[in-house]
Amino acid sequence: MIEIKMSPGRHGQDVERRLREWAEQDAVARLWRRDATLWSSDPETPELADRLGWLDLPETSPGALGPVEELRASVPFWFTDLVLLGMGGSSLAPEVIARTMPGEGLPLTLVDTTHPAAIRDLDWLRPANSLFVVASKSGTTVETLSLFRHFWSRTAEVVEDPGEHFVAITDRGSPLAELARERGFRAVFEAPPDVGGRFSALGPFGLVPAALAGADLPALLDDAVMAADACRDDIRHNPGFLLGAALGELALAGRDKLTFEASPDWAAFPEWAEQLVAESLGKDGRGIIPIIDEPPRDPAAYGDDRVFVGLILAGEAAREAEQWGDLDETPARLDALEEAGHPVLRVQLEQPGELGALFFVWEVGVAMAGSVLGIHPFNQPDVQLAKRLARLAMAGDTPPDGNPDEPSADADAGSGTGPEADPEADPEADETLDLVWELPRFGHAPPRNPPAPDVDGIRSWVHGFLDEVEPTDYIAVQAYLAGGEEEDDLLAALRAALAGATGAATTLGYGPRFLHSTGQLHKGGADNGAFLQLLDDAGAHIHVPESDFTFRQLIRAQALGDLGALAARGRRTLRVRVGGPEGLGLRRLIQLVEERG
Repeated sequence: MIEIKMSPGRHGQDVERRLREWAEQDAVARLWRRDATLWSSDPETPELADRLGWLDLPETSPGALGPVEELRASVPFWFTDLVLLGMGGSSLAPEVIARTMPGEGLPLTLVDTTHPAAIRDLDWLRPANSLFVVASKSGTTVETLSLFRHFWSRTAEVVEDPGEHFVAITDRGSPLAELARERGFRAVFEAPPDVGGRFSALGPFGLVPAALAGADLPALLDDAVMAADACRDDIRHNPGFLLGAALGELALAGRDKLTFEASPDWAAFPEWAEQLVAESLGKDGRGIIPIIDEPPRDPAAYGDDRVFVGLILAGEAAREAEQWGDLDETPARLDALEEAGHPVLRVQLEQPGELGALFFVWEVGVAMAGSVLGIHPFNQPDVQLAKRLARLAMAGDTPPDGNPDEPSADADAGSGTGPEADPEADPEADETLDLVWELPRFGHAPPRNPPAPDVDGIRSWVHGFLDEVEPTDYIAVQAYLAGGEEEDDLLAALRAALAGATGAATTLGYGPRFLHSTGQLHKGGADNGAFLQLLDDAGAHIHVPESDFTFRQLIRAQALGDLGALAARGRRTLRVRVGGPEGLGLRRLIQLVEERG
């Protein structure tokens, strides 16, 4: 069973005090009674008491597996691929389950990008042999619906009944549910309306794709039931409340950078935890910043703003791994961090099946950390602004004459004042690295041929941006890029360079994926973030069927809308366009950052 071992350092008294208070206030029973006053003095606060349905999922989900198993049994043998179209909490859990508990089902490919180059890289998919799962709680998520239309069109070109290749997961009565029935989807799964997307890992959003990928759902849910029972236990033996008290009190003490260290068996989990923590606890000018996949530093190089959480194997599984020579350096790393004086939380597990327990314990822990911080953990009040600004940007970025196959004037935005440089239009401009510094002007495209800033100008702006970063801040790299192994490596190198130049923590998110993961934190959390937005030319347009826009326009508008939302919140931002072969633009940017260091 999952076990939480806490080494909170000098903050141990604060955690102990919180646990005593919760025991006196009967907080465990109040959580299970759905007592909204754990988070707000007003129990009628919207999206609070009516968003606690996730507490029931370990008990109710096993009884709902019948239709899921029927679907899995009905999939024809010639289907070779499972494609999940979704964003954020609606898609991350099944990806984690498939990677952590691989089974004998269809190989899962998650598609949560609107970058045209990334979509073109999916040309290898054979729609006639693929099953597409379209996941959206609201049924209106623009990225998910755009991807659906793209793959529906491709499928309709090669099969007589494309609906047989599609499954929907959504709320009852949503536009997606209606669309699925109109087009004859193979199946429609309706999610409980009182469960938010990021708390939905143990509901249909997590379980349906995981079942199709072959995961052992009974084992997953058995461990979730055990975790739910443990989270009803006395405070001192309650893993969810222990985790919540530690996370909340350490954040109040300034340890707001929750840095994950995971053993190989659990390497996928932090991506799901990142969105749970960031969206739930990043608002009202407060929050906890999850740090995942950060290039490691010497333990002495970290500041007093860190708390480390380790996901490690224990018991017989750890002994077997050691016997077979599978060296796991994570426990030694955690020991070194603790010796350097940092708070360390060890989450010990004995087998991959305990992923179900891990999901549930973290949901309880994050919810109760919200109680400590005085934060409503189930809403996302700062997300809509970026969406609204993206829609406005779309209105100002229409291809000439309405032809989606023609390049458009780019409605780019950035930090500072002055003209935007467009290397595609200016043959004298540097085609690999370009500072984009036009302030947002929604509905108006910038001039096509302004003068480009020279290298010294770019260096000055990059160094000036870094000069404003304090070691206790964090730098969020927002990459509106296609991704892939080469870019992953270069962005990791960029994070290391940024940390070396400033001493600050770094995060990385690919756009628009991160908008549904950490975007709420960026705009609603504490003002200790600096935002480096990266984009490229996005390549040729790919028209979104049944619409009047292209994926290139969509990702540009999303980047513009998010930058506008950050600007409206007074955040420190810099936007840089990178290009050139073999990541040359990113390499040049890394060099500029290293010069500052």
